[in-house]
Amino acid sequence: MESLAQLNALCERLYNSQDSAERAHAESVLKCFSVNTDYISQCQYILDNSPSPYALMMASSSLLKQVTEHTLSLQLRLDIWNYVVTYLANRGPELQTFVAGSLIQLFCRIAKFSWFDDDRFRDVVKDLTTFLNQGTSDHFALGLKLFNQLVSEMNQPTSGLPLTQHRKAACSFRDQSLYHIFQISLTSLGRLKDDGSSMLRELALSLSLKCLSFDFIGTSLDESSDEFGTVQIPSAWRPFIEEPSTLQIFFDYYAATEPPLSKEALCCLVRLASVRRSIFADDVARTRFLAHLMSGTKEILQLGQGLSDHDNYHECCRLLSRFKVNYQLSELVSMEMYGEWIRLVAEFTEKSLQSWQWASGGVYYLLGLWSRLVTSVPYLKGDTPSLLDEFVPTIIEGFITSRFNSLQGGFPDELSENPLDNVEVLQDHLESFPYLCRFQYQRTSLYIIKVMEPLIQTYSNWASLQVPGDNNELCLVEGQLAWMVHIIAAILKIRQITGYSGNAESQEFIDAELAARVLQLINVTDSGMHSQRYSEKSKQRLDCAIIVFFQQFRKSYVGDQAMLSSKQLYSRLSELLGLHDHLVLLNVMVGKIVTNLKCYIENDDVIKHTLDLFYELASGYMTGKLLLKLDTVKYIIGHHTREYFHFLEEYKCSRNRTTFYFTLGWLIFMEDSPVKFKAAMDPLFKVLVTLESTPDSAFRTDAVKYALIGLMRDLRGIAMATNSRRTYGQFFDWFYPSHISLLLKGIAHWADTPEVTTTLLKFMSEFVFNKAQRLTFDSSSPNGILLFREVSKLIVAYGRRILSFPAGSDIYSSRYKGMWISLHILSRALAGNYVNFGVFELYGDRALADALDIALKMALSIPLPDILAFRKLMKAYFAFMEVLFNNQLVFVLNLDPSTFIHIVKSLESGLKSLDSNVSSQCASAVDHLATYYFNHITTADSPPSSAAINLARHIAERPNLFPEILTSLFEIVLFEDCGNQWSLSRPMLSLILISEQIFSDLKVQILSSQPPDQQQRLSQTFDKLMSDVNRSLDSKNRDKFTQNLTVFRHEFRIK
Repeated sequence: MESLAQLNALCERLYNSQDSAERAHAESVLKCFSVNTDYISQCQYILDNSPSPYALMMASSSLLKQVTEHTLSLQLRLDIWNYVVTYLANRGPELQTFVAGSLIQLFCRIAKFSWFDDDRFRDVVKDLTTFLNQGTSDHFALGLKLFNQLVSEMNQPTSGLPLTQHRKAACSFRDQSLYHIFQISLTSLGRLKDDGSSMLRELALSLSLKCLSFDFIGTSLDESSDEFGTVQIPSAWRPFIEEPSTLQIFFDYYAATEPPLSKEALCCLVRLASVRRSIFADDVARTRFLAHLMSGTKEILQLGQGLSDHDNYHECCRLLSRFKVNYQLSELVSMEMYGEWIRLVAEFTEKSLQSWQWASGGVYYLLGLWSRLVTSVPYLKGDTPSLLDEFVPTIIEGFITSRFNSLQGGFPDELSENPLDNVEVLQDHLESFPYLCRFQYQRTSLYIIKVMEPLIQTYSNWASLQVPGDNNELCLVEGQLAWMVHIIAAILKIRQITGYSGNAESQEFIDAELAARVLQLINVTDSGMHSQRYSEKSKQRLDCAIIVFFQQFRKSYVGDQAMLSSKQLYSRLSELLGLHDHLVLLNVMVGKIVTNLKCYIENDDVIKHTLDLFYELASGYMTGKLLLKLDTVKYIIGHHTREYFHFLEEYKCSRNRTTFYFTLGWLIFMEDSPVKFKAAMDPLFKVLVTLESTPDSAFRTDAVKYALIGLMRDLRGIAMATNSRRTYGQFFDWFYPSHISLLLKGIAHWADTPEVTTTLLKFMSEFVFNKAQRLTFDSSSPNGILLFREVSKLIVAYGRRILSFPAGSDIYSSRYKGMWISLHILSRALAGNYVNFGVFELYGDRALADALDIALKMALSIPLPDILAFRKLMKAYFAFMEVLFNNQLVFVLNLDPSTFIHIVKSLESGLKSLDSNVSSQCASAVDHLATYYFNHITTADSPPSSAAINLARHIAERPNLFPEILTSLFEIVLFEDCGNQWSLSRPMLSLILISEQIFSDLKVQILSSQPPDQQQRLSQTFDKLMSDVNRSLDSKNRDKFTQNLTVFRHEFRIK
């Protein structure tokens, strides 16, 4: 008893202590209960005898971990299962909630993991029903909790169970038990309707919701998205779905309860409204169900009951949106009460729009409903009116008014972001609204123009004022204009949707009318007093909206495909504004781009969106060619310096420089003119010369630092734009050998400053990257070798310095980031296929050896847990290892044994990565190593090379190295859901052929971990794995093994 008291105190410290060291000590002492199966009986002793709820919790959670992470015998699982259900029946009502919850989870986890092992587990519903029939509310509650947890457990994937086994168990549970559990939930709701406690009602409603939310067909999609259109309820449920009392009980519960119970009832109704159409026996049954739904929602909307609660309101909006997801407009219109219902929905939508501060989330669903209704109108047959033309205009006006009101009313708290500040999210929110606008496009456009023209006039008047007026009022007008421009952009985004009334020409004509208002506004935004307001947030939002408008307009009317089919639009724009073709309009766009880049100095958002538009225009084949005809673009190419574009001197916006020069590079390289290229590069040439001529004593100044950072970003952008041998050759000849020395000078003086080294190394990474085979030199050219020598110098200079510096407080930024970029540079250079690396050893050049040495030192200086923790570092490290084992394997084999084993063990860790690319790279590296061993040691006829002797020595020093890797590969393939089985199969065959004894031992090891009744079947499955596979590593043999492995994996995982 004394030791039990000590354990109770230890458990209390584990869960309650404020001291992290004390908690860690308690956890380490108690860990044995969850990792050692010998302690299972001890856990049961604690549950039987300890009075401490914390000790009970520890025992229960330890048993849960044992069940999840260890393969326990069937009898032991049955014993624990029976023990837990008896324990809950006897002591459940008196247990603390968290202890009971943990035991319930343990019971359900065993049921799931053992579902196919014994019939008793599949009879779980019968066992749990006894809790409901014991006559006490405490046992009734326990029974409902058990059912709730069971449904959740069977529905959610579990880390200890492969996804295929989870789905198999879930499908079996769905077919055998879920229907009965849903039946129990409905019976319980009926029983508790009049006199049940709030807790019991909540448990019963929660159980119904969990049953209806079950992942019936294994889609696992977000249920709020359009892809989750219907609930795929099994056909066996048809009687309950068609039974009117099923729907009615949830409507009754909504009416009779308060939140959060009423919200749960609405959630159930949302699911029921989404059941698949084919669940109903015939059209009559489906129509009856729809009428019941419509009647219930009509009553909710009429009385407004419970809609003052935000959660209820939100679910009600979702329920209404489901009507058009699952029913055709013709079915809705044919309902007798449709007229009254659609009027109530319209009134509800208008009220929601007026309550924009409170109802913004629900409005998204309501607009989705209306957009789906209006897009169905062209397909509506018969004479019954849809009444949409009566309500949609009011909703459009209400939406625009609500956006204006939001500008005047402000936002309810500081955390609420102004929608205009996030352009991408705003366009998503406006996804449905344009469909409403195009429903009666002529009428809507007149309303939009009526709203916009007074605003444009007011804004124009402000531009001509000598003295600024009321700034708050001006900010309000800019906000209203920004909303209107975003709305017009969203309308243009869905240009000419099939099925709208009116032909394409009339649609184009109206598009031109709306676009003309925005283009008219653009003439004003940068004139007069407005040209002094670039620091104002409202002005920045308006300019962002204009850029979004240009992006959508370009896709519809200026893109490569759209240029031939927009005569009507340009005809109307010519009448209104004199913009008669694409070239003139492009000039307007580029004019706005130049203005933004000149005038915005510090606003990163506006500059980023502006440069995105510029790149979209430049990268289109036809639009790019047209841009080169514009004087404005010629001006940009000739004057891309900070004197003209002030954002270039603002360090905060320096990331945008790469995009700017990437786009300029596209335009410069479109013309095959070395003279124009050199002229365009002249501003960068001057910066290069200035930095090169700066004496060492003056190189550690801020001016040099920022100039060097900016230059590296600029050059990287230009290098990114070289996509062919011609363009890369122009840039290479311009930069090398004249200016390459600046990189070494920068590293020599700024190696301790990550802001400088990161940009410099990233430029070099781009410069040596052989994308699209752009680094193809003449057969007599030494440029590939010379370039690699520069790479070697740079990496050695950086590596030696960074390894000598102490690590900073932010070790990733100060150390790891530069290291992974260096590994990236070397990986690209080694795999670029433009260097004959044998030349270096032949002529005694240390460039390759020095680069590999310093790269390896950097890689080995990083602890493996840190490599696995930082995603970019992990990707660069394992990509380097793959290239190293593929191209420079002899270098790896000549390493000392401890370094070699460390590297190979790191590959084993990489195999287990969740990133399939990393796992595949490690598999490739291991395969190269194992293939070398097989070809040069296992089957070698000639005397072994020194590298082969080294490899044999390494393996002799660590004989378990290959067996451990093969074990890991089999565990991944058999027990995890790997998406790269083909890649993993390659090293598996190589390792098996090295020594068949390794494979035999592994087979025994895996079989011994499986249930005895499965071992004979699995042994036969193992025998089939090597069927028709011979002792060679040719591609045909490898493919045969891969096919066998696929069959083997499938048969092994069948239970």
